[in-house]
Amino acid sequence: MRASRLLSLLLLLQNRGRMTAARLAEELEVSERTIYRDVESLNAAGVPIYADRGTGGGYSLMEGYRTRLTGLTEGQAESLFLTGVPGAAAELGLGAEMAAANLKLLAALPEEMRERAERVRSRFHLDAPAWWQDPDPVPHLSALATAVWAEHTVEVAYRRYDGRHVRRTLDPLGLVLKAGSWYFLARPHAARPECTRADSDRPPTRQVRTFRVTRIEELADTGVVFQRPEGFDLAEQWAIWSRDFEESRHSLRARVLLTPRGLELVRALSSAITAAGTCGAELGEDGRYKVELRVESVEVAVSEFVRYGPEIEVLGPPELRARLAEFARATAAVYEETAT
Repeated sequence: MRASRLLSLLLLLQNRGRMTAARLAEELEVSERTIYRDVESLNAAGVPIYADRGTGGGYSLMEGYRTRLTGLTEGQAESLFLTGVPGAAAELGLGAEMAAANLKLLAALPEEMRERAERVRSRFHLDAPAWWQDPDPVPHLSALATAVWAEHTVEVAYRRYDGRHVRRTLDPLGLVLKAGSWYFLARPHAARPECTRADSDRPPTRQVRTFRVTRIEELADTGVVFQRPEGFDLAEQWAIWSRDFEESRHSLRARVLLTPRGLELVRALSSAITAAGTCGAELGEDGRYKVELRVESVEVAVSEFVRYGPEIEVLGPPELRARLAEFARATAAVYEETAT
């Protein structure tokens, strides 16, 4: 652990130039006293670190000195694909690995490329979770990720969408972060050949199911190694499942008129509405957009559309328009009684 910290300290000075003890302590999450001891250790090992005292001072390496100790560990290499999503890396237990990998990558780059990489990192940032939503609690995510890396079968206690509790033995094939929520794709594990006889003629990807990580209540890594389906493509499988899920869930087609403000609200706030129909919508003579929105059900549509008040008018289906009118009358009656 200390050797890793010493290397990180050295790479920080190499990549960023002069840094104060306070700044180094903040980066490495240690005390300033620890930084003083680490600098002394590096000096004793022959690393030319100099201290400039006074205002604007700090530690720096002798001009021209560069270390070649920039090889990536296995964990650091695995964390590289999450470089732009630090929150996700932390949830997977790879936060420290990713920080160290970034330092080593920067140290290995020529100076002009290193400056460009730093400039890009300082100007672009990805924040995956949606507005007004806290990230899902995912206490089993790190263990599940380990099983995905190692291709180990897992046993899970899982809470279904309908509230039922089930136990499954699964081969986890991949993890997906969607709008701040973690999902994993897995297939049922075949303990015996006859267990999958009914599925023997089905393509391997058709046996794959999608689960939400936050619904895992217990998880145990069995240590049993499974073989991934030949030709399995995580991104392609997720795209297929996402499309099928949206089409099956959003079966109600609502024809509506939206004010410009209503159009913004639907696009920005509603996760229960498929707003694809708002793309390319043309403004009518009455100053409103006529679009078709796909919603899960009449009940969900009512709870969503009442949030927009006069910014939306439902044209059909008739049942939805009638339910909204009934809701509006009941709400108006409540406020009329309060006023009197």
